Amino acid sequence: MRWKEQLLKLKPYQPGKSIGEVKRQYGLSEIVKLASNENPFGSSEKVRSEIAGYAGKFSIYPDGYASELRTALAKHLDVNEGQIILGNGSDEIIQIISRALLSPQTKSVMAAPTFPQYKHNGIIEGCEITEIPLVNGAHDLDGMAAAIDNQTSVVWLCSPNNPTGIHITEEELTAFMARVPDDVLVVLDEAYFEYVVADDFHDSMRLLQQYKNLIILRTFSKIYGLASFRVGYGIAHEDTIRALEPAREPFNVNTLGQAAAIAALGDQKFIDLCRRENREGLQQFYEYCDHAGLKYYPSQGNFILIDFNRDGQEVFQFLLERGYIVRSGTALGFPTCIRVTIGSKEQNEGVIGVIKEFLNVDTAISK
Repeated sequence: MRWKEQLLKLKPYQPGKSIGEVKRQYGLSEIVKLASNENPFGSSEKVRSEIAGYAGKFSIYPDGYASELRTALAKHLDVNEGQIILGNGSDEIIQIISRALLSPQTKSVMAAPTFPQYKHNGIIEGCEITEIPLVNGAHDLDGMAAAIDNQTSVVWLCSPNNPTGIHITEEELTAFMARVPDDVLVVLDEAYFEYVVADDFHDSMRLLQQYKNLIILRTFSKIYGLASFRVGYGIAHEDTIRALEPAREPFNVNTLGQAAAIAALGDQKFIDLCRRENREGLQQFYEYCDHAGLKYYPSQGNFILIDFNRDGQEVFQFLLERGYIVRSGTALGFPTCIRVTIGSKEQNEGVIGVIKEFLNVDTAISK
């Protein structure tokens, strides 16, 4: 077979531990998963009602244009329907952009560490990849702007950044966009947008009116609690969407996903509740970490990256064996950290309690 050479060296995406797998491996009856930044409160009751009462035929293909969802999103965002592209999660839109713009003759610029699918797709397309290290968990936008050259096709920004939770401010993004050439697409991944409460968070929709080379990515997988349905979307100038559409798979958003997303979009009270609960949960971790002397990154997402100043894999394993699945920082580019999804108050108290156990055991061993 004449495989692309880069594929033979590229590891496929490695999902975190599943609840069933951990139960079987460690003989545990109760597992709390705080690893994938899922919404611990699930999804809106309107979604459950919509899916339970679905009366359509499963033998019929989905609406390939996702017309009703597109209309609902356009109204919610106050944009034209032609400014939206739908995807099988925002992951697919990352893939579409990469397929449309990246090649061995082009270059892609991104932060490091950040969401790994930007680099993954760039490698598949064979482009040159330039990674600019984070500064205190934040994008080095000056360094990224300086890295753009005549070969650069795409620049990836993740705000709030995964895995640090640090956001790009309005002032920073405005200054950055002014430095990017018109023929370079800036992809602004706002997967955690609905969790943000920072007063200085960037107004990407305002910038979208000014810059044709900007696309915003958002998803229904996080605060909307629809991760299993895989629905994401991009917002850009209509010319950009028209250019990307031929690279999109037909019928890429399934029928139930479309229905669930419309129902979820119609319950913003649920979103407001989840945002408030998330901030309270983050505060639980902040207070504990401050008391325990653990460093962490202040987050605008629904997760927190905590630095234990030792092998994060050890912390991950200790928690795993006691029924808490978190994300080891080893795979995220922060080898002394773990990333914990913010759960319910009770879940947060539980995982903090096990972290206390770990620190007590660690202290006893070091003595």
